[in-house]
Amino acid sequence: MKTSDFDYILPESSIAQTPAEPRDSSRLLVMNRQTGELTHKHFSDLGDVLRPGDLLVVNESRVFKARLKGIATHAGPSRTKGGIMAEVFLLRADGPYWIAMAKPGKKLRIRSVITFADGTYCTVEEKFEDGTVRLDFQQSAEAILAWTDANGEVPLPPYIKQSAEADRYQTVYAKDTGSVAAPTAGLHFTPELIEALKAKGIRFASVILHVGLGTFRPMKTETLEEHEMHAEWIDVSDDTVHAIEETKKNGGRVIAVGTTSVRALESHIRHGFTNIFITPGYTFKVVDAMITNFHLPKSTLLVLVSAFAGREHVLSAYSQAISEGYRFYSFGDAMLIA
Repeated sequence: MKTSDFDYILPESSIAQTPAEPRDSSRLLVMNRQTGELTHKHFSDLGDVLRPGDLLVVNESRVFKARLKGIATHAGPSRTKGGIMAEVFLLRADGPYWIAMAKPGKKLRIRSVITFADGTYCTVEEKFEDGTVRLDFQQSAEAILAWTDANGEVPLPPYIKQSAEADRYQTVYAKDTGSVAAPTAGLHFTPELIEALKAKGIRFASVILHVGLGTFRPMKTETLEEHEMHAEWIDVSDDTVHAIEETKKNGGRVIAVGTTSVRALESHIRHGFTNIFITPGYTFKVVDAMITNFHLPKSTLLVLVSAFAGREHVLSAYSQAISEGYRFYSFGDAMLIA
């Protein structure tokens, strides 16, 4: 299929710059994926459209402060004079190293040293064709993650021009640090809403998918078949597998919260890296419904949602959402597709 089949025009005014307050006051567009019929709700109404016995599967990955600024030189960490400004965007640990995006990529060489404000530094060990680099901090992954909390910045998407509190780009149930972007469908939940849903007989289970380049990297190829997905780490626990089996046995629905949860559940890998790219024609084996935000044109996420509900239904729903004033992207409103 052509990548251009998943394009649409979005007014800049439709891009949410700040999160809804409170979180569950965001709007919720409910879509019947068989008919394309739409119903307008608010996220706080979620309990009215779910059923007792349904299972919500959330991604508990936590965003870390992956964006770092330093000085790059070719003379070692003690000599930053005459260096160039460099920005590092950590993606994931790779054994003793880190895979990252770095700017200015063309000016960085093998063995270039990037030194940060507190004296911490890393060395460029390898450069890859996709624009990423392998960095050596000579510290453990755990130590670097702790260091980024004090020295890094929250990696808000480039279309968000306003600053936001770090905890607002984090789900209330985030636990396992490792994502460079939030699993944004979960941003709408509040502790109070979660408890209210549980009181109605709606159950929760969790997965881990550490969001990396595979989720948000734009498609630049002419066709979907040419696009290469980057691998991301997933972990699906025994408890979650058992909850899914029990839900289906009892006639309930497995509802993935976010495209990351969909990919974790449909990868059929319990622990490890997945590069699954779900495109139209895919047969969903686990997920019965999903909660998701409104996604960028020509993105792998829009393709996934289209595979679940049909491209025509999805693009028609997006068109109506735009005309009805829904807010798009990370801090925007949500859809329930069932």
